[in-house]
Parts: sequence; structure tokens; C-alpha cells
Amino acid sequence: MSISIENKVALVTGANRGIGKSIVESFINHGAKKVYLAVRNIASTKDLEEKYGNKVVTVKADVSNTKSIQELANEVKDVDIVVNNAGVGIPYPTIGNDVEKDFAQQLEVNAFGLLRIANAFAETLEKNKGALVQLNSIASIKNFPQLSTYSASKAASYSLTQGLRAELKSKGVTVLSVHPGPIATDMGAAAGFDNGASTSIVSEGIVEALKAGDFHLFPDEMAKQFEGAYQGFSDNVVMADFSE
Repeated sequence: MSISIENKVALVTGANRGIGKSIVESFINHGAKKVYLAVRNIASTKDLEEKYGNKVVTVKADVSNTKSIQELANEVKDVDIVVNNAGVGIPYPTIGNDVEKDFAQQLEVNAFGLLRIANAFAETLEKNKGALVQLNSIASIKNFPQLSTYSASKAASYSLTQGLRAELKSKGVTVLSVHPGPIATDMGAAAGFDNGASTSIVSEGIVEALKAGDFHLFPDEMAKQFEGAYQGFSDNVVMADFSE
């Protein structure tokens, strides 16, 4: 289902920097009526508030806390588009003394965070015939050894995103799974990726993918290489209806 950003109310988690901040800017540039900036530190969005005035509203939210997300959903009932961008990307291999602790932390944010957002906002998005956008990664379909636990957590979130698409499609809710490669963000730099793609490639891609009614978005050059190799499996397995 096609969703235009124009005159829509959106909410973006992790909106204060990186890809999240770029999504806010792209949405407003494409005519969004209002964007909620969902962040843990409400002082971190002052520059966006100064730039966009009453087009943005900062709200406190922590995707690792169920109560926080439920309170957020009760507070903002007018949202048409929810973008779950907040995540953690800690470089950690499969073998390590604290690997269980690390993996649990990344699952808590990257996978359980999606579950919290989806369950809290499902009723509102169904009512408004809106869209849920999940920031996944190319690491959700390939494990990168130096990012092993992150890759596994994103694989879990991608699987959940597929489940959400199946459940919410019949209720008129569009679901978009976004799979960037290395992007020029603090997280990308910490993971050892230099010369990452611009955050605007992701944010502008989201606008276009929602308009096209797509489920997958592979926005940057490296991601598109993955898309080419993955397309057949996506068409014949991920997007196939095995209920018949």
C-alpha cells in the first residue's frame, strides 16, 4: 500500500542523531505535518526544535523499557507513520567472555524493542491506516564476524518484521523493512566501516519506498549488491504465501 509523507504525523525513535535525525529532516522536507522525536534524552533534540519549530515535538522514550513505550503510545494517538530507528550496534564476535551479556543487550534493544513498538502502536496504526518502518540492516541477512551478536539481533528483528507484515497487512498497515549497508554514523565508525554512505540515502529511500508500497528497502550501494543476490530468495520465499 502506498503511503505519502505529505500531511502525515510521524514518530521516529532515536531521532536525535544519525539516520534518525536524517529521517526527521526528510519527512519534514516532504511535507510531514508533524514529527515526534522519540528519544531517551529530551535535551538532545534542541537543534531540531530550533530548526523546525512546532513541526517537531520531543517525547521521552526508551525502546528497552516496555512501560516507557506503552506510555508513549498512549500519549501520541495521532501518528500515521512509526519509524523504529533506535538500536545498538556493538562490535562483538561470537567467541568472547561476555558474549551472552552482549547478545542479550543487543536483543533487548534491537529485537525486543521492535516488539514493544509494534505491540504498543498496532491499534493506532490500524485505526489510521498507517505504516511501521523498521531499521534492520544487511547484517540481518548475513552475519559479519566482527559484528556477530549485532548481526544475530538484527536477524531476529528482520524475522519479526516479516511476521508483522503478515499480521498487519490485512489490517491496512504498511510495513517497511530497511536494510542499509555501512552508513556514515557514529555506529558505523565504531564498527570499523569508513567512508559510509550518507544518512540521507536512507531517509530519502524510506520516503520513496513508502510511496511505492515496498516491503524491502536496500538504499545504498553495498545494500543494493545484497539486494541483487537476495532477490530470488525474497521473491520465492520471504514474500511468498505458503498458506495455500
